[in-house]
Amino acid sequence: RFCLLLVLASLPMMATGEEIAPALQDSWGDFWLFRFFVNAAGYASIVVPGFLLIQYFKRRNYLDTGRGICFPVIKSCVFGSEVKSVHQDDGSLPPRAEPTESSTARQVFKLFCCAAGLQASYLTWGVLQERVMTRTYGATETDPGEKFKDSQFLVFMNRILAFTVAGLYCALTKQPRHGAPMYKYSFASLSNILSSWCQYEALKYISFPTQVLAKASKVIPVMMMGKLVSRKSYEYWEYLTAALISVGVSMFLLSSAPNRTVSTVTTFSGIVLLAGYIIFDSFTSNWQDALFTYKMSPVQMMFGVNVFSCLFTVGSLLEQGALLESLHFMARHSEFTAHAMLLSVCSACGQLFIFYTINQFGAAVFTIIMTLRQAFAILLSCLIYGHTVTVVGGLGIAVVFMALFLRVYARSRMKKRSKKLPLGETPVQKV
Repeated sequence: RFCLLLVLASLPMMATGEEIAPALQDSWGDFWLFRFFVNAAGYASIVVPGFLLIQYFKRRNYLDTGRGICFPVIKSCVFGSEVKSVHQDDGSLPPRAEPTESSTARQVFKLFCCAAGLQASYLTWGVLQERVMTRTYGATETDPGEKFKDSQFLVFMNRILAFTVAGLYCALTKQPRHGAPMYKYSFASLSNILSSWCQYEALKYISFPTQVLAKASKVIPVMMMGKLVSRKSYEYWEYLTAALISVGVSMFLLSSAPNRTVSTVTTFSGIVLLAGYIIFDSFTSNWQDALFTYKMSPVQMMFGVNVFSCLFTVGSLLEQGALLESLHFMARHSEFTAHAMLLSVCSACGQLFIFYTINQFGAAVFTIIMTLRQAFAILLSCLIYGHTVTVVGGLGIAVVFMALFLRVYARSRMKKRSKKLPLGETPVQKV
C-alpha cells in the first residue's frame, strides 16, 4: 500500500511545467493515467473470464462433443465456420465498380457526393470533438459551467450507433458467409476503444491541429506494427515519405507560437496520450488486415468490432458508476446531448462513406480526400477556436501533406508499373 501511495504521489511530477487548467485536475479521478488503469481494469473483468471460457471449450474439444441449444452460439464465438470457408471465393466482396456503363458525369457526381459526405462527416466530427472536450456547458454570468470529462462515455456513444447501423446494413443487404471466430474481433475492438479514448483525452492537453498532424504521422508506427504483426515488407519510397512526415511533425511541434494559451500548449501528458493513440490505432489496422483473410465484408468487420466495443465500454462504465453520471450530465445540458448524438452520427455515417468511396473509386482517391480533410480540419479549428500557427509550424504542416500526397502518387505509379511487368517480377525491392 505504501508503494502504491508513493507512485500516486509521484504522478503529478509528470505534469511539471505543464499549463493545465485546474478544472481538469480537480481530483485523482480526473487524472488521465488513473482513468486509464481504471478503464483497463474494467475491460480485464470481461476479457479474463472470456479467455478462460475460450480455453475451456477448446480443451474440451467442444466442436466435436458439444450439443444443445447453445452449440451454434459457442461455435460461432469460439471456433467460427469451417476452415474451408476462410479461403472460398463464393462469399468474397464484388470487385470495385468500374465506370463502364455509367457516364462520366454520373461518376463525377458520385465522386462529388462521396467527397462532400466524407468532408461533412469528419469535419463536423472534428469540430464537435474539440468543442465537447475543451469547452464548458451551462455557463452563465454567475456560473462558470462544467466540463464533460468522461471520454469513455463518448466512445460508447460512437460505438453503439455504429453497431446499430452496421447491424441493420448487414440484415438488409446480402453479405458474405461469415467464417471468423467472433472472439478474434475483441483484439481489434480493445485496441480501437483505447485509441479512441486516448484521442478524446489528448484534447484536454494539446491543440486539435497538433492531434491532426499526429494522426497524419501514424503511417510510421503502422509500418512498424506491420513488420511486427503481419511481417509486411515496404518499398523504399514508403520509408522516405515516412521520414518526411517525421520531419514535418517535428517542425510543427518544436515551433514556438507567441502568446500561447493553455488550450494550445503541447504538454507531456498530451504527447503520451497521442503516442498511445497512434500505437493502439496501428495495432487495430494491422489486426483487421489479418482478420480480412476470413473474407468478411468491411461492414461485417465494423459490426464485429463494435459488438465487443459496446460490451467493453458499457461494462466498464457500469462498474465505475459512470454511465448514470454521464446520463445525468446529458439531462442537465441539452446542448451536450445534441453534440454527443451528432458526434456519433458523423462517426457512423463517415464509416459508411469510407466503405462506399473505396468500393467505387479505390483507396487512392479515398486517401486524397481524407488528406484534404485533415488540412481543412486544421484550418477550420484555427478559425473557430483561435489556434495560432507560426511560419515554421506552417512549413511543417506543408511538409507533412506534401509527403502524404507523394505516398498516394508513388503508390498509384507502382500499381500501374506492376500491371505492365510480366508475372513474377517486382518493380522495386521491398525491405
